[in-house]
Amino acid sequence: MKRTRLIEWEDPMKGAKEALTISGIEYLKAMSDAKFPLPPLLYTLDFSVTTIESGNVVFEFTPQEFHYNPIGTVHGGVISAILDSAMGCSVHSLLPAGKGYTTLELKVNFLKAITIKTGKLKTIGKVINLGGRTALVEAQLIDDNNIIYAHAVSTCLILKF
Repeated sequence: MKRTRLIEWEDPMKGAKEALTISGIEYLKAMSDAKFPLPPLLYTLDFSVTTIESGNVVFEFTPQEFHYNPIGTVHGGVISAILDSAMGCSVHSLLPAGKGYTTLELKVNFLKAITIKTGKLKTIGKVINLGGRTALVEAQLIDDNNIIYAHAVSTCLILKF
């Protein structure tokens, strides 16, 4: 049986110019309020954002077959993407207008296999240090019972636009 999936998204550049004129938290909340389009990655990997606070942005996803690698578990790239997204947005939520970020380094520990039987997972991020040029941040991917499936640490480069 063939499976298909149709993905639709809006032009992600519609809000990109505005992002330079408002703070990171304002930009993230504007996307959440549908004033700006969400990044296409959220549709591609079926992630959602459930919390936007200063220093903490929570992403969630429910593992699906289209997340699988060749051995029937969620691909490490999908896990890395949700952790990286939550960490980066947590940093972005603390930045003033005219500044952005990019991931400079990412380290992920995969602790448990994830399948469609795992159920909904969410990220818990924490900005450890926000400096003038870099930020150190970590995140965990957990289930509703607080079982940790993956842990990541990242260094983000702070950019001035």
